[in-house]
Amino acid sequence: MTHRVLVTGGQGFVGNALAAGALAAGFSVRISSRQTLIPAEGRLECSQVGDLGATTDWVAALEGVEAVVHCAGRAHVLHDMAADPLAAFRIVNLDGTLNLARQSVEAGVKRFVFISSIGVNGVQTEPGNPFSEVDEPNPHNAYSLSKWEAEQGLLRIADETGLEVVIIRPPLVYGCNAPGNFGALMRAVQRGWPLPLGVVHNQRSLVVLDNLVDFIVTCITHPQAANQIFLVSDGQDLSTTDLVRGMAQAAGVPARLLPVPVWALQAGATLLGKGDAVQRLCGNLQVDISKARGLLGWVPPVSVEEGLRRAMGDGR
Repeated sequence: MTHRVLVTGGQGFVGNALAAGALAAGFSVRISSRQTLIPAEGRLECSQVGDLGATTDWVAALEGVEAVVHCAGRAHVLHDMAADPLAAFRIVNLDGTLNLARQSVEAGVKRFVFISSIGVNGVQTEPGNPFSEVDEPNPHNAYSLSKWEAEQGLLRIADETGLEVVIIRPPLVYGCNAPGNFGALMRAVQRGWPLPLGVVHNQRSLVVLDNLVDFIVTCITHPQAANQIFLVSDGQDLSTTDLVRGMAQAAGVPARLLPVPVWALQAGATLLGKGDAVQRLCGNLQVDISKARGLLGWVPPVSVEEGLRRAMGDGR
């Protein structure tokens, strides 16, 4: 029997790739979007739902759906212009998520996969002490707090209704046409710009888009995934220096790295009001994927080397 899956945020970086990956895995896929879409893939259904919030009508989008993967949300931005950022995040990431979950129950959906954020665990780890699913949550900003609150609401709905909830907390997701800071770093490396990142000896977990999609697809039907929280990564941590070198090698360009001490980077960034950006580049953030490996038997199918080649090269 073919499962019909609703992927929210089907135009986004993760949602678009997930829709293609789920189709390739044999699922019948419907995507939701704020605007009317004409799907490029003939087997892909589309449903317009408008803005996400507590009153969004999901009835048509959920018809005949067995599983929902909720990728849509209000994304973290560096310079949030909202008068009350937490309230703005809650409207979409909390109220919008729980509204969709409740309507999913009414529509007879069996499983709800929620794409959360590693920010629920915190902003950094001590070297050699990675985050795990059993750690006390420590959301560090309005975005991650709204995601954690949504997680708690989903688990309550699961307890009350029997809806199977799967929560996935990825770290930074990279790939071809990656948005945000990673995309900017990719472009800088491709253009051969000198970067002051030659002596950054941190360790960071990342997840290439292909691996994240593979893991989400696994969680759609795996019986052991029900009502679980998972961290996911490529399973190989990198320093920022090694990351830039790997990006340059994948792009076939020289790595132009300047040996600027981390303390100097941090001091300069603090003066410019960019301290958070340097922390993300130079701090440690490691995740333990032992639970995903052990409980689901999942192994990242794409290596970091291959992931960087896909991100910097042809994107396949």
